[in-house]
Amino acid sequence: MERFTGSFTQQEPIPEEAIAAALRVLQSGRLHRYNTIPGEVAEAALLEEEFAAQTGASYCLAVASGGYALACALRAVGVGPGDRVLTNAFTLAPVPGAIASVGAVPVFVGVTEGLVIDLEDLAAKADQARVLMLSHMRGHICDMDALMALCAARGITVIEDCAHTMGAGWAGRLTGRWGTVGCFSTQTYKHANSGEGGLLISDDAEVMARAILLSGSYMLYDRHRAAPPPEAFADLRLQTPNISGRMDNLRAAILRPQLRDLARQCARWNDRYRVLDAGLAGVPGLTRVARPEAEGFVASSYQFLLLDWQDDAIRAVIARCAARGVELKWFGAPEPVAFTSRYDSWGYVPSEPMPATDRVLYGILDMRLPLTFSLEDCALIARIIRAEVSAVFQGDLSAPGGVARVE
Repeated sequence: MERFTGSFTQQEPIPEEAIAAALRVLQSGRLHRYNTIPGEVAEAALLEEEFAAQTGASYCLAVASGGYALACALRAVGVGPGDRVLTNAFTLAPVPGAIASVGAVPVFVGVTEGLVIDLEDLAAKADQARVLMLSHMRGHICDMDALMALCAARGITVIEDCAHTMGAGWAGRLTGRWGTVGCFSTQTYKHANSGEGGLLISDDAEVMARAILLSGSYMLYDRHRAAPPPEAFADLRLQTPNISGRMDNLRAAILRPQLRDLARQCARWNDRYRVLDAGLAGVPGLTRVARPEAEGFVASSYQFLLLDWQDDAIRAVIARCAARGVELKWFGAPEPVAFTSRYDSWGYVPSEPMPATDRVLYGILDMRLPLTFSLEDCALIARIIRAEVSAVFQGDLSAPGGVARVE
């Protein structure tokens, strides 16, 4: 049998231009973003200016991590202890973690078979909170026109979690540019790699001024080149706590060349996704995730569904694929494993069962799609998954609803 021998966690090397820029920062010793000499512009300030221009945002702030960006955005729009915040039931732990970190309470909204937020469930729960932290989980983007119309009608402020959608958009408009704040991650497995890091963008001067002060600017906010004008800070500068989470110049230097190359990298991810997706067409029992025409996705990971399968059959698929070198993560596992967890896994926040959502979450299998994979690798991975899903499923094709079992 064919076997895949690549690594699902091996990313491409940092570009030579970025390594050279990092060395210049190290040789200067000026890693702190505010440690500049007269006439010098910090790498972090340049990164902010460039990312704001790249996304079309008025303002940008570079911070220590994507999770910090989320919590900072919540504080900047006024979320505090006891407030309720709407968010996707299908997301990763840093999202409810950010909400809990400010003393707020998540209100989980269901997920569709398209792996996006359920707009009907959002409409039903819209009166429970004044803020939605929308997670574009695993790069799946909902109908943003419909979502924003719903939120505008209900007076809901939208914060976008764009950790998996840097460079992606809906109907030609980038993610992060729909809500009041867009939050991005530059952790190793995201679309730009600085190990850890985050970016916030916004057109709201007051919100961004508050975020800059929260991030630990002291009274040095005038050294930001993608910040609101000084008057936006006048009433906030002595009233906003310093919750330090700045990005340093070393990480900013590593990121700047990567972001200049983002469009090309996004196209490479999608080439791999399309080969894999085409290879899984028509597999019995396997549901591919439909991508709407308006969704300009960037697919650095791949998900498929084994809807209504039995526990032992899903485990058999995972084990058989693993034996052939293909690592699949299961969001339906009863206990969290590595990064996979569900809304009912997070014991620090309240939740109520959502049967329709639970059915979808139970069936999600997920895998990373690093750019170190060739197109031939992706075709091979698809053949392995196709063979193993088919083998397990055909153990009992006559079962009600196509439910599989292990022979």
